[in-house]
Amino acid sequence: MTPPVFLVPSGDLAADRVTVSGPEGRHAAAVRRIRTGETVDLADGEGLRARCTVVGVGRDEVVCEVLERVREPAPAPHLTVVQALAKGDRGELAVEMMTEAGVDSVVPWAAERSVTRWKGDRAARSLAKWRATAREAAKQARRARLPEVAEQADREAVAALLAAADLGVVLHEDGASRLSELEPPRGEGARVVLVVGPEGGFSDAELEAFAAAGAVRALLGPSVLRTSTAGVAALAVLQSRTGRW
Repeated sequence: MTPPVFLVPSGDLAADRVTVSGPEGRHAAAVRRIRTGETVDLADGEGLRARCTVVGVGRDEVVCEVLERVREPAPAPHLTVVQALAKGDRGELAVEMMTEAGVDSVVPWAAERSVTRWKGDRAARSLAKWRATAREAAKQARRARLPEVAEQADREAVAALLAAADLGVVLHEDGASRLSELEPPRGEGARVVLVVGPEGGFSDAELEAFAAAGAVRALLGPSVLRTSTAGVAALAVLQSRTGRW
């Protein structure tokens, strides 16, 4: 079984002995019940991972001795999912599963037909929940890199992301080809942007804007998935097609 991962500030990993404190230390000591002598991984969320032995445990902290450090390269191509806002906790579910599946960036998108709206204080709270969900899911998946959860985007911002990508894909049941048939870019610096629509589907204006930005429509499979599950299914296909898996 792989060691559990705990996140610490990047500067802390330069030391040979690291104290994990605060909420992360409390989680390690009180919730995970980490004990002296166990092996854990400490990560900075930016690709640096330190394999450690626990040499001390307090009520809300653990002290770790670093055995080795490894800098994990950024995976290529970079995979971004533009996720339409979803009702209830389906947005957080999507973020959780996509993080476990290796997404590099998630962009919350206020689609025209999204039932949920992020405005004012709710926007800040919802974005914070998505980011917290990504953080915890990354730890669960033993990731050394946290996915970025960007600020909420509108149609124009999504179109700009698609235009800048090496491959932009809109998941749509009327796609001319299957996602598994597309040839994704490879190599360092390559970027793929995938757009997942809301429960009500894309508007004509959105499809026109994304097509004008150079995006292709692709069919994921014979069944229509929920907005909360389409992204993780598509990521699995792309991970395999790009050789990341």
